[in-house]
Amino acid sequence: MPSSNPRGQYAKGAERRSQIIQTATDVFATEGFEGTALKRVAELVGVKEATLFHYFRGKQELLTAVLAERDRRSLAAMQEEEAGLPLMVRSAERNRHEPGLTTLYAVASATANDPGHDSHGYFRERYAEVVDVLAVDIGRRQAAGEVRADVPAQDLARLVVALSDGLQLQWLYDKEVDVADGLTQFIDVLLKPPAQA
Repeated sequence: MPSSNPRGQYAKGAERRSQIIQTATDVFATEGFEGTALKRVAELVGVKEATLFHYFRGKQELLTAVLAERDRRSLAAMQEEEAGLPLMVRSAERNRHEPGLTTLYAVASATANDPGHDSHGYFRERYAEVVDVLAVDIGRRQAAGEVRADVPAQDLARLVVALSDGLQLQWLYDKEVDVADGLTQFIDVLLKPPAQA
């Protein structure tokens, strides 16, 4: 009679991995991800810090899982709201209240450009998806006359993402920088259709 123990162990391992990701996301959101953050995650989960890496290949894989969880939570919280430009602004507003995760995202995205980096695929896919979603929204707005149509929607989408990331980097150095307000100004002023002569 075959034992179901391996399946039970797998389920427990998957459950523990999920618990670590959830806890790390909560801790990193408010306390950051450096210093004693991993020790704090281990304490809250009820394991030794070294045990965390029984479930992840290393710190970078855990950080990538946390960023993916951040995205999942954002989408779950905003699933009934309109995607595209308004979502970018609301996300920036939310990020202000999660400084640790926002810093993690900015630092990780800046260092994951090497194809061998554990987070490279995550960021490459995330940027492509965000640009595509924005381009669809911008294209719809161009057709309705709400957004300038003299620049392709895909190009405008990349500019919105570049502005968001650039403002976020500035925010790392100066917490007075308001990313949401900057995005709103860009959308309301620079994306506005040119005045007819």
